[in-house]
Amino acid sequence: MIKRITFTLVCMTIFALSIFAQNDDPILFTVQGNPVHVSEFNYIYSKTNGDKADYSKESLEEYLDLYVKFKLKVQKARDLKLDTIPSLKQELEGYRKQLADSYLIDKGVADKLIQEAYDRIQFDVDISHILIGCPEDAPPSDTLNAYERIMAIKQELANGADFGTLAQSKSTDQSAPKNRGHVGYVTALFPKGLYALETAAYGAELNKPVGPVRTTAGYHMVLVHDRRPARGEMEASHILIRKTKEDNGQAKKKIDDIYASLMAGADFDETATKLSEDSQTANNKGYIGFFGINRYEKSFEDAAFSITEDGGICKPVETSVGWHIIKRISKKDIQPFNIEKSRLNGNIRKDPRFEGAKLAMLNRIKREGNFKENSEVLDKFIEGLTDTFLTFRWNAPEPKSTEFLFSLGDDFKVTLGDFTDYLGQASRKRLRMSRRQGPEFAARSLYAEYLDENLLKYEETQLTEKYPEFKALMREYEEGILLFETTKKLVWDKASEDTVGLKKFFEEKIQGKYRWAKRAVTDVYDIAAKYADQAKEISEFAANHTADEVKAKFNETDPSVVSVVDKTFEENRNAEMRTMKWAPGQVSEMIVHPRTGNVKFYKIREILPVSNKKLEEARGYVVADYQDYLEKQWVTQLQNDYTVEINKKVLKNLIKK
Repeated sequence: MIKRITFTLVCMTIFALSIFAQNDDPILFTVQGNPVHVSEFNYIYSKTNGDKADYSKESLEEYLDLYVKFKLKVQKARDLKLDTIPSLKQELEGYRKQLADSYLIDKGVADKLIQEAYDRIQFDVDISHILIGCPEDAPPSDTLNAYERIMAIKQELANGADFGTLAQSKSTDQSAPKNRGHVGYVTALFPKGLYALETAAYGAELNKPVGPVRTTAGYHMVLVHDRRPARGEMEASHILIRKTKEDNGQAKKKIDDIYASLMAGADFDETATKLSEDSQTANNKGYIGFFGINRYEKSFEDAAFSITEDGGICKPVETSVGWHIIKRISKKDIQPFNIEKSRLNGNIRKDPRFEGAKLAMLNRIKREGNFKENSEVLDKFIEGLTDTFLTFRWNAPEPKSTEFLFSLGDDFKVTLGDFTDYLGQASRKRLRMSRRQGPEFAARSLYAEYLDENLLKYEETQLTEKYPEFKALMREYEEGILLFETTKKLVWDKASEDTVGLKKFFEEKIQGKYRWAKRAVTDVYDIAAKYADQAKEISEFAANHTADEVKAKFNETDPSVVSVVDKTFEENRNAEMRTMKWAPGQVSEMIVHPRTGNVKFYKIREILPVSNKKLEEARGYVVADYQDYLEKQWVTQLQNDYTVEINKKVLKNLIKK
């Protein structure tokens, strides 16, 4: 029985009404009883329309019509069981894995660190620190000693001791005796291994010591003096006049004279090239490129960043090497998040903070998944391993053990046999393990990797619940695959393979749609460069003779003198023929190829009038039209075959204007 689309309110039972009243995500429409909720429609409507998603009545109804047709095609694909085809299931699973990896790592780790880093680079922080050095792999006794020393310093600070004085006398930082622990202004990202110090610098109260802070360098006490808006980066050039031991003010006098000449109109670039005593930059107009804070001495940095306009110069400034005049070329401030994100992402993934955050994520997965582990089974298995485990000769035990190893949630369970199968497949990893550390170390290291992999696998199963956008993307991709396959099967392939139907469509529906403009049947003459001096003679002879006669006359001794190609051109489609008169026997101007030196000209043999294109002459366009025709017929058939019910009340509630 033919079913037609009905635009009526969905009929509901009393029970359904009670459910609907509690539902924050009502059904907008159904296709053959399969619901499409408002959340799904909102997601795809706003994603597709972007800034034009104004939720007007016209816009919503137009997109709803398109989405209903899309869902009809997807329903047909499911009825054809296309969603059970192994290759399509494999493609979808591959996409799911790729997307899941992105969500697990990006959403769980990277995105948070990137946003944190972006918030931090908005500011420079002025800090001092006291360090008691202690490597991460130091013996426990050394670590305890370092910790006790930093705690003693913390107590002295609490009792009112001066931070700089303690840094000067007790810090193991080699610069402390000179700078009293004062590092100066710094900005994120801190060097590798100092993430905890960075976190303290950006989180501590001003002028209040915090710590101890553990980094790869040791234990720190930190004092934050100030925070200011980030200076960003400066692109600059400079002129340097060096100081000597017997300077007697000569360098200052010379730089002042240069500054005066620049103020009088002298060219900075020329002056830098001639007079700067920085041998590394003088030959390049004094150019030193981009630099940020803490690259150069404070006086140089402050002077450079005090220049307010591109092209401006500062008054002479003194550093330990001499006197400088700095020219600002450009200034790069912190860019918007979408621009900075890529750079920060690359840097963060190389930093130990990334692995630390990933570890925290794995611990969270354990906690939220109610992780349970049978360590006795694991220990017993590992104790029974011999040195053979680190060779190719080791194989996973048979039969496969069913002993419980660990579990997550209600359904995710792993046996010892699952783990030993993994070990059997990881032969290269086992062989790379050091024999000096033994099979136990290797097995436990591989178990740690295996556990991490399974924690992520478990979390993948939770993504659709934790991230609605992940669920929406997976639905979108799955339905996109089904739409492509069913359209290919029922429309595209049919249009290109159904020659009888295509011919009938062309003759009955669109004959005359595609037409030739006026055309010229043309001989295109090409004269070799070394015979270019004969071009005029050849052109004049060709005006009154056929191509065969031209070749017979001029190619008698060398067949490469002139070649002729027969081509047909539509009017105004060849720029080189636009200036010539379109009439039989007309010859164009001669055209010299700029690279080869060959000479070319055209001779029109015949003018063809405006005419309809034959099917074979417009086949590509006709096939595309036939596809559109078949798709419209298909949609009409789907509308007749399937029931679509639209909840007009829900649709009305979506309208905002």
